[in-house]
Amino acid sequence: MIKTLFYKEVLMEFRQKNLLGSIVIYIIGTIFITALSLKGKIDKPTWNALFWIIHLFTSVNISVKNFNSKSNEINLFTYLYYKPTDLIIAKMLYNIVFIIGASLLTFFFYSLFIKNQADNLPLFLIVLITGSAGLASVLTIMSALASKAGGNFALISILSFPLLTPLLIVIIKLSKQAVDGIEWAGVNFNLLYALLALNIINIALNILLFKYLWKD
Repeated sequence: MIKTLFYKEVLMEFRQKNLLGSIVIYIIGTIFITALSLKGKIDKPTWNALFWIIHLFTSVNISVKNFNSKSNEINLFTYLYYKPTDLIIAKMLYNIVFIIGASLLTFFFYSLFIKNQADNLPLFLIVLITGSAGLASVLTIMSALASKAGGNFALISILSFPLLTPLLIVIIKLSKQAVDGIEWAGVNFNLLYALLALNIINIALNILLFKYLWKD
């Protein structure tokens, strides 16, 4: 059932190619304007901070449409036919794949227009993929909450801030080590373990809490 729901999300996404195009244009446009403003003069801490700011807002834009169906018939069918656990897992998996893909696309254009300053590239990519998965898991349940609050998706930014803060702190610290070019022997693996633990906690909470939200 999870596999079926996941494929349904993918098919629905590709039927709305304007949404995919808008995300790509948003990423390229934001990075291009940033590059024009900076004119190649940027230090490593600023490079790191700007990258995550761009990626965070891109992730929020992607997550807004997770539960934005305005059809009562579709909502009723989904409620009656699918288990809430299967639904939230499929939504999370889809959002994780989409946001990780967007993160790699963002990194590609960011490196193209502004130049890659991550000296420890493997570590940065690990943080990028793991951190994107964490962002996706938090924003998925926030999108569900916003849909239940009358579809006011501006609430996603407000509601997700307390949950995203510890995640972003760990992501920024780890990615800074990657940008500074710290060798693997000097990497603070406790931060990496903390990032993985936060991801697991967020995913578990989504699965546990969504069934109560879905019944409302």
